[in-house]
Amino acid sequence: MITSQLRTSGVNEPWVLAAMAGIAREDFVPETMRDAAYIDRAIPLGNGRSLAAPLVQAKMLAEAEPTAQDKALLIGDGAGYLAALLRPLVGSLDAVDPAEAGAMAGEGGYTLVVIDGAIEELPAGIAAQLAENGRIVTGLMVRGVSRLASGRKAAGVVSLLPLAEIGIPALPELAAPKRWSF
Repeated sequence: MITSQLRTSGVNEPWVLAAMAGIAREDFVPETMRDAAYIDRAIPLGNGRSLAAPLVQAKMLAEAEPTAQDKALLIGDGAGYLAALLRPLVGSLDAVDPAEAGAMAGEGGYTLVVIDGAIEELPAGIAAQLAENGRIVTGLMVRGVSRLASGRKAAGVVSLLPLAEIGIPALPELAAPKRWSF
């Protein structure tokens, strides 16, 4: 995975490679999928959830640039692979299931929010969780194409910048409301 998928795709940050080499992906997939834990595609976990490809999670980590000073929020499985990668890299990590994330209220003061999947639009409740100048990394689904995206909160507003097309599993719980169009 490190040599054939990550390095050849431009993920060369030593700390990302060390984090991913130190945590066994097969511990986070169903028993029947253990032999496929390192394939370069998403692995179905059941209940409509998937474990993103190793490259997706490596690029998310690299873009997030987590530090020991970060108060981080993961929108995803708090017992999942991405949580296991993030936890030793940040000062604190809270996790919220995507089904509950869209209805979040109040301000969380998080310096880093990572959404483990692709969203169509950022719910206001998640944006409110970011502290001023806080960072966010997510997948962003635009017309059926997922892209890695990152952003910051400035003057109370969070803007996402799409960075690269990459196959990030969509989070149906955070889909945009259906709208009428031509």
